[in-house]
Amino acid sequence: MSQTISSPKVEQVVSVDVSQAKALLQSGNQYLDVRTPEEFRRGHCQAPKIFNIPYMLNTPQGRVKNQDFLEQVSSLLNPADDILVGCQSGARSLHATTELVAAGYKNARNVGGGYLAWVDHSFPINKEEPSTN
Repeated sequence: MSQTISSPKVEQVVSVDVSQAKALLQSGNQYLDVRTPEEFRRGHCQAPKIFNIPYMLNTPQGRVKNQDFLEQVSSLLNPADDILVGCQSGARSLHATTELVAAGYKNARNVGGGYLAWVDHSFPINKEEPSTN
């Protein structure tokens, strides 16, 4: 007996590429970087309104889901906000965007390719860790 598991929420998630994301950021969209704080400090896209709320947390046992993710997002962003959700490569942000859309953030969009694609396009970045020179 086979069982089909459907996930209707995933169909609601819209992904944009980094070129679209860059234009949307310039037109007022907010950027939610869901990478770990360590990854964020090493470099993140340059955006007027950027927030870092990790979807996964590093623990001695490996990465675990941030159980307070939605609560932390709701303390900074409103469900009606235009939000671009990005991570390192697009996988964590897809999960995070799916969760946000399911929670009522209808204007949340996933940034396909994430930070790596942003860097590949030579788009502006910010780094918060001092260089070791």
